[in-house]
Amino acid sequence: MTRTEGTYKAQAAAAGKRDAAKQRERTKMVPVVTDSIIPERDAGQTILECRHLGIDFGGLHAVEDFNLTVGKTEIAGLIGPNGAGKTTVFNLLTKVYAPTRGTILLDGMDTANMTTDQVSQAGIARTFQNIRLFDTLTVEENVRIGLHNQVKCGMWSGIFRLPRYWLSEKEFHDRSLELLDVFNMADNAGDIAGSLPYGAQRRLEIVRALATSPKLLLLDEPAAGMNPSETAELMEIIRKIRDEFKIAIMLIEHDMDLVMGVCEGIAVLNFGRIIAKGTPDQIQANPQVIEAYLGTQETDDATVRGGR
Repeated sequence: MTRTEGTYKAQAAAAGKRDAAKQRERTKMVPVVTDSIIPERDAGQTILECRHLGIDFGGLHAVEDFNLTVGKTEIAGLIGPNGAGKTTVFNLLTKVYAPTRGTILLDGMDTANMTTDQVSQAGIARTFQNIRLFDTLTVEENVRIGLHNQVKCGMWSGIFRLPRYWLSEKEFHDRSLELLDVFNMADNAGDIAGSLPYGAQRRLEIVRALATSPKLLLLDEPAAGMNPSETAELMEIIRKIRDEFKIAIMLIEHDMDLVMGVCEGIAVLNFGRIIAKGTPDQIQANPQVIEAYLGTQETDDATVRGGR
């Protein structure tokens, strides 16, 4: 990397942090019944409510008394040390696991007894810590897979290639290119997904999730493996999704620059229990969070404030 490129990336990352600070200043948070906070713009409009949620594996309480509310257009963060139960919470929300106890309300609807497919239809989409694309398919084909819950033609139309089938195919093609264009990837529609650079593969996975038309997008460590400039770009992508698609986003992340820069409300999980909720500034200043999540305050205070 040249000195000029390194300087540019450092400047871009710094600009992202300044923009993030301005973003937080514009967001006023208000309390809700589950001892959470949501953006003032979402007052009276929640997309997710978890009430006393818990799951046991044998005698282990993997998640216990998890209470959280997310506003309809909120960017929320769920952080905590490895093994705290963060991905388990995502698996509960998407019905990979059935809760042992508690309630999950999605846009006011109880998801009890729903399957993973039904939860997707109801409006929850997710990405994974390890990228899960169909590497040998094209970029467009990966996005079209995300449109599966919007199929409008029946089995016989597909088998006999009736007009309804071809109309659906055109609709899927147009919609796929429209979504890719939002993220400046329309020119890559015919490329093999596995041939894309790492950051582009991350974006494609998010586009595929958005193709399901979610109300709530769950991002599991979206910045994993990214460099600072890619992380700054991801921060802008997350805000763009919230602003253009008018949906809520909840992310699990260890990169504190990203979490503190883009999240409006943050919950901290430790040993399956929430130990703190608040704005980025409140979480940064919470001694219990610093000690439980990062170790001793003397050695790790800089990390929770965005340092590496």
